[in-house]
Amino acid sequence: MSRPVTAVRRSRRVVVRRLVLTSAAGLGAFALTALPASATATPGQIATSKTNGVAYLKSLQAADGSYAGPGLSNEWAFSAFAPAGTAAVDVAPGGDTTKNARTVYRALLSTSGWPSATPVVTDYERATLNAYAAGIDPARVSASRNLIADIYRYWQTAEPGYFGPSATFNGTVFAALALNGARTPSGQVRVPQSLRDAMVTRVRANQHNDGGWNYSKTEGNPAQLAAPSDIDMTGAAMAALCVSGVPNTDPDITQAKAFLKSKLVANSGAFNAMFGVNTDSNGWAVSGLHACGINPQTGDFLTALGKTPVDFLIAQQFNPGGGFKYLPSDTAPSAYASIDGLRAVAGGGFTSAPPVPTTPGAPRWVGQGSFTSGTATRLALTVDDGAGGLKVCSVALTPTGTTTTLGAVLDAALGAATPSGCVTALTPSSGTGAITSLNGKADSGTNTWKVSVDGSAFTSATRERTIGVGDTIAVRWGA
Repeated sequence: MSRPVTAVRRSRRVVVRRLVLTSAAGLGAFALTALPASATATPGQIATSKTNGVAYLKSLQAADGSYAGPGLSNEWAFSAFAPAGTAAVDVAPGGDTTKNARTVYRALLSTSGWPSATPVVTDYERATLNAYAAGIDPARVSASRNLIADIYRYWQTAEPGYFGPSATFNGTVFAALALNGARTPSGQVRVPQSLRDAMVTRVRANQHNDGGWNYSKTEGNPAQLAAPSDIDMTGAAMAALCVSGVPNTDPDITQAKAFLKSKLVANSGAFNAMFGVNTDSNGWAVSGLHACGINPQTGDFLTALGKTPVDFLIAQQFNPGGGFKYLPSDTAPSAYASIDGLRAVAGGGFTSAPPVPTTPGAPRWVGQGSFTSGTATRLALTVDDGAGGLKVCSVALTPTGTTTTLGAVLDAALGAATPSGCVTALTPSSGTGAITSLNGKADSGTNTWKVSVDGSAFTSATRERTIGVGDTIAVRWGA
């Protein structure tokens, strides 16, 4: 599997961290509500775990304020800081606020050389999830960087619903997590329902017979569907479904729960993963439960001996040092285990909305406010013909002002879209007025072309409709 979003494990360093790596069942906010009195890890124990875990993750910050670096980096710390109640902008080496983690990370994502000369889709998915948790609007990182549009570039036209090579299934799982979990700062899901449905269909098709998932594609392969699932990707895939709007009462989520329950170790509360008991796999599974609004400390996840997965994770933590060990037998903490462990104990899924900063004057969210004339950028576009013909692409354009128009975006898509073919014909082809035909499909009675921006209600699509920096554009034909 090529460079996936990974939980780092010593025995198999292959699942997405370089890709590799809020709410209840209708979701987007990845948060767990207050724990009931019957939970075995008390609120006080969880609070202590969070305090100590945050302190350890702060110690991982470099002197220049950075977390991200080449290869497997520590930027996933942002997805743990947020549910633990710490804003990335408040994390600064030696109290030097000019080097705070959010500002430094945003600057890195804005560079033309990031992520590498040969990027993969999981690079952009990882960045989207962590930028969001850090309080950076991922669609508006800078005048030139739109992480949502970057993900759209990897849509598989021949296999709609997949992002990146379908054989590396975790790229599609994390596309669903990123595109649905990283909402607008106002809390709106950016992407249209047709795109959410396409991703859900693919995630469902890759569910193994035992109720779980693995990082590789199984759709259409009976032998692979019958193969054993793994714990971590089951957590990620069930989270992908739930943040896409699938309720936690859905049969596929129920089957995933049953799979996880079958892997519980009675005397520790751990999940017995394919490569043995470890913090990373358990952290991903617990985060998947959180994302689906399922309490990991009661019901199916309280063993006969009174242990839960959260008990296991807290037992893996060194205190007062705060780091988590990867294996129960380890004698030193692991950075990645500490990130996955803290995120799960804190009640987070795979991203969370950032908390309000404590740094005076620091806003909760930052993002580019307008186009910079003459600076090339990308916009995310979907075109839905109303008959199942969904097209997804990233449109390259160089604006000539602080805003542009829908007509200019569609014109650019004719020749500068990735993947190509998103827009093949457009009427009218210039000027202003309602768009009456797109890709050869014309208005017909009450069925007309309409547009939504950043998840807003669909209204008449006109060439003069104003489009701003980072807008996620959905055009569809229908009543």
